[in-house]
Amino acid sequence: MNVNNCSRREFLGMSAAAAGASFAAHTIVPTPHSLMPVAQAVPASDRVRFGMIGVGMQGSGLLSESIRLPGVECAAACDLYDGRHTLAREIVRADLPVTRRYQTLLDDKNIDCIVAAVPDHWHKQVVVDAVSAGKDIYCEKPMSHSPADGVAMVDAAKKTGRIVQIGSQRVSSQICAKARELIAQGTLGDLMLVEGWLGRNDPTGAWQYPPPPDLSPRTLDWDTWQGTVPKRAFDPNIFARWRCWKEYGTGVAGDLLVHLISGLMFVLGINEPPKQAAAVGGIRRWKDGRNMPDVHAVLYYYGELPVYMRLNLGTEMPESYRFQGAKGILELTGSGLSYTPQTGQDTAPSYYAGSFPRAMREAYVAQWHQEHDPKLGQAALAESISFSGPEFDDTRTHLWTFFEAVRTRKPVTEDAVFGHNAALACHMANESYFRKSTVSWDEASKTIRG
Repeated sequence: MNVNNCSRREFLGMSAAAAGASFAAHTIVPTPHSLMPVAQAVPASDRVRFGMIGVGMQGSGLLSESIRLPGVECAAACDLYDGRHTLAREIVRADLPVTRRYQTLLDDKNIDCIVAAVPDHWHKQVVVDAVSAGKDIYCEKPMSHSPADGVAMVDAAKKTGRIVQIGSQRVSSQICAKARELIAQGTLGDLMLVEGWLGRNDPTGAWQYPPPPDLSPRTLDWDTWQGTVPKRAFDPNIFARWRCWKEYGTGVAGDLLVHLISGLMFVLGINEPPKQAAAVGGIRRWKDGRNMPDVHAVLYYYGELPVYMRLNLGTEMPESYRFQGAKGILELTGSGLSYTPQTGQDTAPSYYAGSFPRAMREAYVAQWHQEHDPKLGQAALAESISFSGPEFDDTRTHLWTFFEAVRTRKPVTEDAVFGHNAALACHMANESYFRKSTVSWDEASKTIRG
């Protein structure tokens, strides 16, 4: 495991803790949007024109955020469901060109790049086709639907030299970057264990989305939507809730675990798949015909570092990390970050001395206090440090990073290699769950092995 010791962002300095304080709080202030060039100030020659592929729940959000960025405009949109053509025009403008065929966007020389938010089983084809057509692309997480898809996507990105950014926004989060900075500085000492968890407790959180009322084979190109998956009869629930089925999605691993993994990789400076994964779980609550687990817990080895991730669609838990080190604990939740130091030293005589005879015990205790008790008035005060800042999910900054890379050709943080490695952890979690055994990534064959 390689840990990058360089911080990617600059932060406001920490003010020194007041003498005798037991708790120090700091605020991470985001870069004011006024420091970005306003849209009117961007020359037409520098404007980035993108095509939107997929205008569903996530895609419509990405579209709305993208067109608010300075110097960025949507040139056209694509979706296989006609209702989302209407939605795209409602978001952008009434005369926005729309189509069911995404190749139309790739053929358009006036489109500089693509933003794609399509079901997982379409990611590989859209990304490979986009970079092969000379387009840079922002693709939603998880990058791939299978390890083989990810390998093909990395190869295509390297071959074409196009920019690929994957949409796990934790790598653009200022609160995650502050955690990265603290760990790189050695604040935690040697890492012992990392935990992460995230839970939901509602039907929408478990992907029981209501299909559009007018959905039918007339308003949706159902055959194309299914792609290379074995064909089945039209089912509006599958269209709306595709994450529930492994044929189209990657389950809770590809929807939620990938965020935890991407954040973990960014914070620790890792850019490789885990060495091993062992998973447990099941369909514990949402017995609605899905074949992907709604409870999924995974134990990884990243190098020699144990990492424990827990996902649950039947109990709400805020997205959190707990980085456990020899010098203390760093906890990261939402917009909060706290560090609680630990000395790693005894704070009292060892209770093992209770097994000594009385005279020996009393002599040991007296000597311990003589050697360890602080002088009067000089006892150390325990101090925790906390930071508050923007939420984990910094979608706008993540999109801005992509569009600036398209404009300047600077590399992005979450490129195809990073996205592939994060997705591999999710695929390994799923493989371990279905095989009911520990799995590992074999780099030579580029496959998951039992």
